[in-house]
Amino acid sequence: MRRSILLATLGCVLLASPALAQKRSELGPLCTGEGTPADRQIDACNKIIALKVFSGAKLATVYFWRAVGWNKKGNYSLVISDATESLRLKPGEIAVYNLRGAAYYDKGEYDIAIADFNDALRIGPPSGIVYHNRGNAWRGKGDNEKALADYDSAIRIGPKDAYTYQNRGATKQALGDLDGALADINEAIRINPTQASVYNNRAVIWRAKGDYDRAIADSSEAIRLVRARAPANIMTPPGSVLISAYIQRGLAYEARRDYARAKEDYNATLEGVASDAGSKANQATAKVRLSLLSDAAPPAQQTPPPPTPELKTAPGAAPISAPASTPPPTAGAGTRVALVIGNGAYAHVKALPNPPNDAHAIAKNLRDLGFKVSEGIDLDRAAMQKITREFLLDAAHAQTAVLYFAGHGVQVDGRNFLVPVDMKLQPGINPIETMIDMDTILAALDDQVRTNILIFDACRNNPMAERVASAGPSRGIEAGGLAPPSAPVAGTTLGAGTLIAFATAPGQVALDGEGANSPFSAALSRHIGTPRVEVQQMLTRVRAEVVAATKSRQVPWSNSSLLGEVYLAEK
Repeated sequence: MRRSILLATLGCVLLASPALAQKRSELGPLCTGEGTPADRQIDACNKIIALKVFSGAKLATVYFWRAVGWNKKGNYSLVISDATESLRLKPGEIAVYNLRGAAYYDKGEYDIAIADFNDALRIGPPSGIVYHNRGNAWRGKGDNEKALADYDSAIRIGPKDAYTYQNRGATKQALGDLDGALADINEAIRINPTQASVYNNRAVIWRAKGDYDRAIADSSEAIRLVRARAPANIMTPPGSVLISAYIQRGLAYEARRDYARAKEDYNATLEGVASDAGSKANQATAKVRLSLLSDAAPPAQQTPPPPTPELKTAPGAAPISAPASTPPPTAGAGTRVALVIGNGAYAHVKALPNPPNDAHAIAKNLRDLGFKVSEGIDLDRAAMQKITREFLLDAAHAQTAVLYFAGHGVQVDGRNFLVPVDMKLQPGINPIETMIDMDTILAALDDQVRTNILIFDACRNNPMAERVASAGPSRGIEAGGLAPPSAPVAGTTLGAGTLIAFATAPGQVALDGEGANSPFSAALSRHIGTPRVEVQQMLTRVRAEVVAATKSRQVPWSNSSLLGEVYLAEK
């Protein structure tokens, strides 16, 4: 997602000092040059600072330009440090607030980024660049309506900026307006047909429409453009466009069941240098999907489809289109898949009577709603790995994926794990090697063209905590509840289009119940099939029923980055 800085507002004031007369031809232009390579720029600014001849506004300018150098290298912490020092020396500079806000955005600290963009807009005059960058931050927070409003403002001020059309199109796509998104992306390409990242955005739209040939063609064009020349935009994290293009093309190949080429692109995704949260998340997804295809490659990959015709766009030409004789593939279009697991017959920790009953009930509900359901009861680790792998492979071809798990769940050093029935804590054995990592599942499902709903009735009380002391490397294990999902900035997952629901709040214990089902699963089973009720509203009803049934001892909790309204029961 591209953002910009304002450079013209901070001039090269350095050349006015007689103390720098003999070095001005070298240090000044190198430090304050937008096109100076990062290391040379930082070195020149360091030397100017070391001379100790500047103070106030002039020294603020040096720190600003050194921050620009750090930004080229993707070192956003040092960008923030230098920009903060620049503002201390000379408050009220729009360009510096914008640069620092952009760095906070790249670190995933969206609220702080928005505060900096607000300050820049408050100082004025109105800037299309700052509106555009604040729109990016709103998008990062998942507030697409506010993002759309800011992109609209940016386009009113600067209607010829291709990047703003690109990001507004991506926002419309997130809101489900695929045709509006395609119109904006096509306009971005018309304005600048050599902009690699915009082809990635259009590839996402084509995949959402189920047109994998066009998606592959656009991703290929993005790769070609990146490799043809170094990115001209100094604010683009190194390698991020290329990493995004490879993951998009890999996902399209996998959706088209061309697994050999998908694996090639996932490997290429992992070769890039990831300096921003989005690239790290893309690499996490590529790593998991590559493992899925390598460990359990479906037979279909033995006879992959023929290569996609290369579809190129010359500068100024109309947007590319697939040949009329090649209809878009429909495999997976509208498909809804689900994995339901209920583990109760634990061999080495407290057995639970209700998870199998809960799983049977939820599986029936989902089948009645038209889902293709894989159901597993009392699974050991090998069986859980197999059924989960098959589900994640199916999800590549689906529009909606639901995962439901009932049983024991634990957190180890803040990461959540689902517990197979044969899990046993033993001295000298790392406990995470005996369980199923929830972060791996999230990374595998991370794809903004699909809706993912993960429901965990998996924090029921158990005696594992009492055994931790003798379990060697498992000192970080917690048996009293699950942790909140990992933050996107950690590189675990972007999580766009995903809802995660827990039977109880983070760190708290869910009840197994006195009847045949747990309080949470009983309420979920009663409400999940309610027609024309949006999924988050449905979970609100479940929460209210569980709180009443448990006399407030259990409060279900959810975390959503859904990109629009989702209905499990539409009729």
